[in-house]
Amino acid sequence: MPLVDSVGTALEHVAMAVGWDPAEIWSESDGTINAERRVDLNSAAVLFAGDQLVDAVYHEQLGSRDAAVSHSGDSPTGEGRGDNEVITLDVAKLDPQVTSVIFLVTSYSGQSLAQIDNVYYRLLDTMTGTEIARCAIGNGPHTGVVLGKLVRAQPCWHFVGIGAGLYAHHVAEAVPQLAPYLP
Repeated sequence: MPLVDSVGTALEHVAMAVGWDPAEIWSESDGTINAERRVDLNSAAVLFAGDQLVDAVYHEQLGSRDAAVSHSGDSPTGEGRGDNEVITLDVAKLDPQVTSVIFLVTSYSGQSLAQIDNVYYRLLDTMTGTEIARCAIGNGPHTGVVLGKLVRAQPCWHFVGIGAGLYAHHVAEAVPQLAPYLP
């Protein structure tokens, strides 16, 4: 899907927002109930030049080296209404070597997505607030999901939804699993 506005002008400012609801109680592997367990999902944007990792933006590194990508900060519980973590991009400022940006979410606290309620992502035009794409994230056995990717193309960037599960609690564990989504 080309990232253009209603008149076909290329978008320069977009955001990937992720939201979820905290689990009030859930079963441990031994069957006990733990009401205090937090649900800590972490969103990330991983920048590539071809198949080479260039940079990553996530809860421990809130901005890219080229200052084009920023993360709103960690939401360790998912509490509150609406989006819990937001990654904003000024695609016009992205380093010219960056050919794709892969968005993902991982369960830092270790729950599978089947144990977390109302997980979603949405891609936004931040200049107008228009929602470009929205997707509920499935509730499978995996601890993370490759949400989608931005791909550099002419005359504009394109968004490709992916929605593939992965097993990772941290972006560093997820990066080796991203190879199938690179050119």
